[in-house]
Amino acid sequence: MFDTRRLFSGNVSISEIHPAKIILGVFLIAYPSFTSDFFTFQIGAYSLILGTIALSLMMLAGYGGMVSLAQMSAAGFSGYIMAIFGENSVAVMGFGWPWWLTIITAILCGALFSTIVGAISVRTEGIYTIMITLAIAAAFFYFVRQNYHIFNGFTGFAGIEPPKLFGINWRDPVPFYYLTLFMAAFFLWAVSHCSRSTFGLGLQAIRDNPRRMRALGYHVGWHRITAYFFSGLIAGTAGVLLVWFNGRISPGSIGVEVVIDILVIAVVGGIRSPTGPFLGAIVFVLLENFAIDLIDRERFNTVIGLVFLLVVLFSPDGLLGLWNRIYPKIRFRRSVRTNGGRTQWDDSVSSG
Repeated sequence: MFDTRRLFSGNVSISEIHPAKIILGVFLIAYPSFTSDFFTFQIGAYSLILGTIALSLMMLAGYGGMVSLAQMSAAGFSGYIMAIFGENSVAVMGFGWPWWLTIITAILCGALFSTIVGAISVRTEGIYTIMITLAIAAAFFYFVRQNYHIFNGFTGFAGIEPPKLFGINWRDPVPFYYLTLFMAAFFLWAVSHCSRSTFGLGLQAIRDNPRRMRALGYHVGWHRITAYFFSGLIAGTAGVLLVWFNGRISPGSIGVEVVIDILVIAVVGGIRSPTGPFLGAIVFVLLENFAIDLIDRERFNTVIGLVFLLVVLFSPDGLLGLWNRIYPKIRFRRSVRTNGGRTQWDDSVSSG
């Protein structure tokens, strides 16, 4: 397996990287040059944001065995903090803090939100964790919808824009796409690196056998809560990008349906690999934008539900797991054909 730590330390040559990864990297970098603003912004950037939020869920579920449905709530809380402490076009809150201080505060608040969720649900497992985190997400949704003094109730906040730095309007499609691409790539590398670190290996061991790890001296509860904190940093950062993407934040942004969508994205793409959530996000966004041309908007959830069921039935590891099973067979057939051709060539040469 290729070690990304060697890549960033400079101890690896470009020839050791799989050609498919190089092609994918070049494609993502050059993507805005051959697509319209719609595909750059609404498809590319939005997929990267949703994939980053789903990545925070994948870190908890894939490495820690903790399926939290409150990751979108953590992202939404960061978005609300951006509107409350930053600037908005609604005459509610909007303290006008400096942009850099607002961003840091929003991300840390998202991480704090996720940590509190972890502290509440850390003693549960399986379906009980899912139900508790879903209850927290639903309670947060109804709270912000009914609270007008701080969260401005059903209306929410509008007019939330990223800062203009170096003469660049980061709300424009191309700059915003590269901003989301950079953050997604950074967190993808961070999660991949974390999975091979002492903390990540300990988290995976706790997932497999928490009783044994507790007997070895590990504080299982604190280890899991720390994982919630790190996942909150990822979700909080994605929440800042999401509120910049929409230009607004309201209870509809953190509704129960949206919370479930993040789980669907992670499972469809592959919840055992960091790249799976981004693959699931691409499928989800493409269906969301183009499936409604074939069916009614109200039936979109039916389509997503059918895709979810098909993936779960035929590939529990998601689309990425399906590819990992198919690719070795394709590669084997190619090698058989190649070796067969060489054998026939050698026989013909020897007989001649």
